[in-house]
Amino acid sequence: MTSTQHHSSIDTLGGIHHVTAITSSAQKIYDFFTNILGLKLAKVTVNQDDYETYHLYFTDEEGHAGTDMTFFDFPGIPKGHHGTNEINRTSFRVPSDASLQYWKIRFSKAEVTHGNISERFGKKYLEFEDFDGQRYQLISDENDKGVASGQPWQLSNVAPEHAITGLGPVFIKVSESQNLKAILEEVFGFRESAVEGSMTLFETADGGNGASLIVEQSVDEASWQGFGTVHHLALRTKTPETLKEWINRIENYRLPDSGLVDRFYFSSEYVRVAPGVLFEIATDSPGIGALDMAMSSGQVDSYEEALMLSGFWVDEAKDKAGLDLSLPPHLFPGDEATKAAAAARLRPLDTTDSQRDRRQDELWTMKKVIDQVVKESVYQ
Repeated sequence: MTSTQHHSSIDTLGGIHHVTAITSSAQKIYDFFTNILGLKLAKVTVNQDDYETYHLYFTDEEGHAGTDMTFFDFPGIPKGHHGTNEINRTSFRVPSDASLQYWKIRFSKAEVTHGNISERFGKKYLEFEDFDGQRYQLISDENDKGVASGQPWQLSNVAPEHAITGLGPVFIKVSESQNLKAILEEVFGFRESAVEGSMTLFETADGGNGASLIVEQSVDEASWQGFGTVHHLALRTKTPETLKEWINRIENYRLPDSGLVDRFYFSSEYVRVAPGVLFEIATDSPGIGALDMAMSSGQVDSYEEALMLSGFWVDEAKDKAGLDLSLPPHLFPGDEATKAAAAARLRPLDTTDSQRDRRQDELWTMKKVIDQVVKESVYQ
């Protein structure tokens, strides 16, 4: 592995940007995340590489980078299998140790599969799963120092003092942890912070729950991707300009990468760091196309102001988020017929209550999530 750059000469990665997973049902994951976990549906769109697949984004109140869990629902994909060489578990941050007790009771009442409150690397956590066997944990910010978290969704029925506010450490299981350790430290600028058994904690930027990866050396049988597994994780960089620096760096190391990809909501670079493990580097700012739109439409007065926007609110007002299918303009420039045809091929999904005030709602159960039936697509 050779490079012409040292990581001190490049803008430090800011922590976890988002995690993208695969679900068996866009409708069920929408109901699970909004009505049980209490996250905001910030965007209903399509996989930009497969227009027949939904891409749903769940975030904090403001759509901040670092709070974003997203899902694909590839039609006909089989169930995945957990094992080695995969991104194995996603964490969500909650304010305190007491919050974990609140969620343990909530999960029991909601019939969500969960474990007991435990401690790892000095932080208390609570593991749980969704209807697909997708693996998550809640992690307490009580003893956390480092990258700031987000803001609770204001319309949720989760008690605000215990609400999920962002993404925590992401777990990676690999058969060759030393190879990944070298890439994390040398290429991406992570530092090893602690070791517990077969798990190693790596941190970047200011560290803490929002800027951590946990790598586990595993001799399990190989995983395979399908619904119930993670597709990729994304790390944060500030702007398209800092992203280009990272692309140059990764290309210098000759890691398999995508080059610049404008996702509109942010700009990205994809890089394979281990078998079954795909990283993305994504901008905190809107993507290049969204920045151009914000400037040309007069939403902002300067490029610097545009960089401060959430990419989710450039083509759609925040108070309309999730109500309708949103297709980035660069996918279907001026082609309404193609856009309509793409929407018509999507499976039924009803998110018309995404802006409903849920604060007085009774708790949904997993049975209600699983039993939900959509009679017809609201987009057809």
